[in-house]
Amino acid sequence: MTSKNQIKLPLMFSFLIFSMLLNSMGAIILQLSSQISYAGLGFLESFKDIPMAVISLFCVNLISKTGNKNALIFSLIFIILSCIALPLVDAFWFFKIWLSIVGVSFALAKISVFSIIKNNYKDKQLASTISSVDAAFMFGIFFVNIGFGSLLTSDYAEYWKFGFWIIALFSIITVLMIRPLEIIEIPASEKRIFSGGLRFLLKPKIIYFFIIIFLMVLVEQSFNSWLPSFYKNNLQISTYFALQSSAFLALFSFFGRLITSKLILRFHWFRLVLICLCVIFIILGISQVLISYFYEDYKYLLIFVIPLIGLFLAPLYPLYNSEILNNIPAKKTHYFVSIVVICSSLGSSLGSIYMAMIFYHKMSYFYPIFIFLPLLIIFGLTFVLNKTQITYDRKQ
Repeated sequence: MTSKNQIKLPLMFSFLIFSMLLNSMGAIILQLSSQISYAGLGFLESFKDIPMAVISLFCVNLISKTGNKNALIFSLIFIILSCIALPLVDAFWFFKIWLSIVGVSFALAKISVFSIIKNNYKDKQLASTISSVDAAFMFGIFFVNIGFGSLLTSDYAEYWKFGFWIIALFSIITVLMIRPLEIIEIPASEKRIFSGGLRFLLKPKIIYFFIIIFLMVLVEQSFNSWLPSFYKNNLQISTYFALQSSAFLALFSFFGRLITSKLILRFHWFRLVLICLCVIFIILGISQVLISYFYEDYKYLLIFVIPLIGLFLAPLYPLYNSEILNNIPAKKTHYFVSIVVICSSLGSSLGSIYMAMIFYHKMSYFYPIFIFLPLLIIFGLTFVLNKTQITYDRKQ
């Protein structure tokens, strides 16, 4: 019989892989910014996010038929093939196709991974596992920034796209780890999403959750894809140090989620969320003060101050997810996660466009304030989310 830890490890590897792919945008934006405007680059990410959002609903029935494990394997096979092809096709249009493949594959993988966790873990163990898997996601951001940062400043910088072959290799290893696993599979509800499934997803608490997730991903995207550009444009540091500095944001994020996977076993999610949000507000306030009043003397302190946000920002997404996932029926997990993927995709796309417009209009000196605003809305909605209960007919 497969142990819980044997299941958790390949799930963490899967999120590590997709994290490296989704967050390679920081390096891609830096490489293409000399050829394409920031306004154009802001829309590039939509080629990943829109297919991810559209396919997430349609793949629910496919995953129900193939099973979560097989769907996860299929998503990794798509990644293997696309990452091998990327360096071999020297054309900008292929980036759009590649990003679409990444988006569709991540939709399959995320629904499968969250469903596997829901079916095989319960209560605080479920919350801990989600935090561990999401910690691997943050480590992927660190790894891809360090990797591409080193490659882009080496003598082999022109071959930077071949770095995606390493991700293909990781994907092959993960497929070999997943294949022998014996996991619990619970089929999705037979009701279509537009009948009973949709009615359930329109519960007030779940709607509040979807809004929070949308804004949460918007904020994360503002950091993960655009922080290197902020460092390079506003602090005039090299591409290498821009990527390395933002890599430390991911490293702190990794530790934040790893620590949260232990703390959630002892403390209520609401208390942890409020502490994290309050500390983020303090750090953003300090950052904006440094930019506005002490820029010439202390601007390089931002290289060290901003990455600290990762320690407190990263735990929020898994904490919100685990709170709701623990309170929904297992048979509705596929539908629920598909809407989470849609909200995440839209948040990612609009987050990139949001930041692109800020950089395009030369307002990046107010970078912390523009991140502060959506977080303020999340802060208010968190109180409403905590006081609202999910009620449903278990016979549905």
